[in-house]
Amino acid sequence: MREDGTKAIAEILDELGTTSNVQVRSSHELAAEVTKAAADEDKKRVEDGRGPLRRRTDYGAVRRAPRSLSLTPWQVLHAIGLGAAAARQGAGRGLAEHWGSLRYSQALEANRGQFLRLSSEGRDLLRFYKATQSGEIGTGFASLLAEHIVRSRYPDHSVSVIPADIALKAGWTLRSSGTGARPEPLQRRPHFFVEAWQPGQPSKVFLMTSKGTHSSVHQVYKQLSTASAHVESVHIGPYGTVPYLLIGTEIPAKESLALHVLEAPGTTLLRPPGDTQGVDLDVELPQENLMSDVVLPTEGDRTVIPGFQVLPGSFGWFSVVLARTEAAALTAFTGGGTPTAQYLTKEQGRRHFQHDAQASKAGMRDAEHRIHDIDFVGTDHIYRLNGTRVEAFSGLERSLYTHLHQGHVNEYRRETHGRRGQWPSRSTAKYWNTVSIRADGTVLAIRLRDE
Repeated sequence: MREDGTKAIAEILDELGTTSNVQVRSSHELAAEVTKAAADEDKKRVEDGRGPLRRRTDYGAVRRAPRSLSLTPWQVLHAIGLGAAAARQGAGRGLAEHWGSLRYSQALEANRGQFLRLSSEGRDLLRFYKATQSGEIGTGFASLLAEHIVRSRYPDHSVSVIPADIALKAGWTLRSSGTGARPEPLQRRPHFFVEAWQPGQPSKVFLMTSKGTHSSVHQVYKQLSTASAHVESVHIGPYGTVPYLLIGTEIPAKESLALHVLEAPGTTLLRPPGDTQGVDLDVELPQENLMSDVVLPTEGDRTVIPGFQVLPGSFGWFSVVLARTEAAALTAFTGGGTPTAQYLTKEQGRRHFQHDAQASKAGMRDAEHRIHDIDFVGTDHIYRLNGTRVEAFSGLERSLYTHLHQGHVNEYRRETHGRRGQWPSRSTAKYWNTVSIRADGTVLAIRLRDE
């Protein structure tokens, strides 16, 4: 601590690796409050002529939900950065989406053995981009909680959290054609697909929505009621059968953070009809142009409503979509460019990453570091934190990077799955203040940089 009461940069970086707890709340009472909030919203919508939202209403308390998660702020930033790596939003795209997670380096305060909360710096940020901060931080917590829940149920599987919009763009046009507003179900979509997978076997898939708020728990109820409409727009298999998670992150100004979660249980297995050999994930995806229709389970005439549906005949295709979208996010995390472009269709943003490669070939995937006796390949970023130079590095274990660089998704998944549970969990490493290594083989590390 400095004489003026502010923290030294080394202290800030070290605290990023301090393990704290985050409360997890799931109950029948939460489900009832969300249902009430949905009814209140639909009543207002009816009064102003819009009509009620289409929603999934089969949610309830999560079975055997954890009471808390133990994690570090740096793990949250790692999850935020990985989820944003392949995004195409705003003016600063590509790697800028990933490195944007570093704006939250001082936002969370960890006390060893205590509960995680906003730091004084994080509270100050509310004046500038309150909604953006709660949404992005909420994404990191939600993805970590979803991974934990799904992995606890399928311990012999690997688990991937995949941005839904990027995956959906492989088959559907998500933008308006300019002929007027699109139906609401096409505008409200889940935020992630959660895939539990084993090499050569059909995957289990879930929908997941992520919400975040700096307001009271009553705002969480409203957000989760809206989230029930987001998951209603996507159906995998028969209408209304795909399981999902609704996760809201409550980020109070002074109290500890809390994650609120509901689920619709079930199993959706991506087994294509007649499949006996498994799906080849190395096959390049063509851009599909599917109808935005969902088939209702009605007697007699076929009835459709607006939405996105993957029918059993397309399960093989969708398995490839999920695996290659994840591969794109992983290679984007290491530096983007051609290795990322090969995994994306035109609508998913292939040209964007090809442009990145042409514009700055020398500045991508040019960093190599050995951390915990493991060689990683990726990219680094030098910037100033409160005026002090720091270096952040994002990368992928060398052999896994080589597989993805060469387009070998099957081999990447075989090796990653085989190394499940073997990655170091220590949050510090020689030459680095704070380190996070995930089960997918990615690393995010940060350290002070000599002037």
